[in-house]
Amino acid sequence: MQTTAVILKGPQDLGLDTLNVTDPVAGDLVVRINYSGISTGTEKLFWTGDMPPFPGMGYPLVPGYEATGEVIEVGAEGAFKVGDTVFVPGANCYDGAFGLFGGASRLLVSAEDRAIKIDGGFGAEGALLALAATARHAMAGQGKVVPDLIVGHGVLGRLLARLTIAAGAPAPTVWEVEPSRRNGALGYEVIDPAEDERCNYRAIYDASGAADLVPTLIGRLAKGGEIVLAGFYTSNISFSFPPAFMKEARIRIAAEWNADDLICTRALVESGALSLAGIITHASQAVEARRAYEVAFNDSACLKMMLDWRDTA
Repeated sequence: MQTTAVILKGPQDLGLDTLNVTDPVAGDLVVRINYSGISTGTEKLFWTGDMPPFPGMGYPLVPGYEATGEVIEVGAEGAFKVGDTVFVPGANCYDGAFGLFGGASRLLVSAEDRAIKIDGGFGAEGALLALAATARHAMAGQGKVVPDLIVGHGVLGRLLARLTIAAGAPAPTVWEVEPSRRNGALGYEVIDPAEDERCNYRAIYDASGAADLVPTLIGRLAKGGEIVLAGFYTSNISFSFPPAFMKEARIRIAAEWNADDLICTRALVESGALSLAGIITHASQAVEARRAYEVAFNDSACLKMMLDWRDTA
């Protein structure tokens, strides 16, 4: 099989190309992708060339770990059927390109256990499940405290805030330095951090990825409070020990979602407890992929860019 896919050959060297796709084996699905999202976190680091080395990563690569589409081929005894709408977090199925992400493609082959069936009515919003599950992973679990301060009102910050409300917890405060991103709050307040004098937050969730902000956040904690690093940080994180000592500060790193997070997040969306509305601010046809990536990475008004693959051969 062959597919049209986004190929990132090196920093800022991106376009569409045709790739061979590995044949499916037992336990695989073949999925025709309708929408794939562009990540302004990890994918931007590949675009700029700033991504630290990780196993299985390199150029050329097919980006994208937020994708939704239609199953067009299944195994004999699988849990899916042809015509099912699924979310897939990318795939590693390409000949001649790394596919650690691999979702920005018209066609992909994925193991069944990496896909999850979703309501076809989700449309493009179905591709947001990965980010929503990432936010849920940061918050859910024994001993975790929901945020009363969230730093950053991008996609992850908004989802963290919405999940806090969905959990029945008090509305968090959200900091955002970019005025154009202070809109879109659903039941919580978004403010300029310069306007906030509070220094007794129990749980501060940082969704900004700004490593140099950690010392400031330590100063805003209550004694015994926790900072959750929910972003992705390319710079070393450092802070003065005495202020952290006085606060008995705790720092926790939130990693990627797992299967349970994805299932629980789907249930929250299907029940109406978690809304994904207003997250997708921009959309582009897949044939305009290069321009779409440039907008996603450089336009502060773009929260989430979605590629539409439906008219792509």
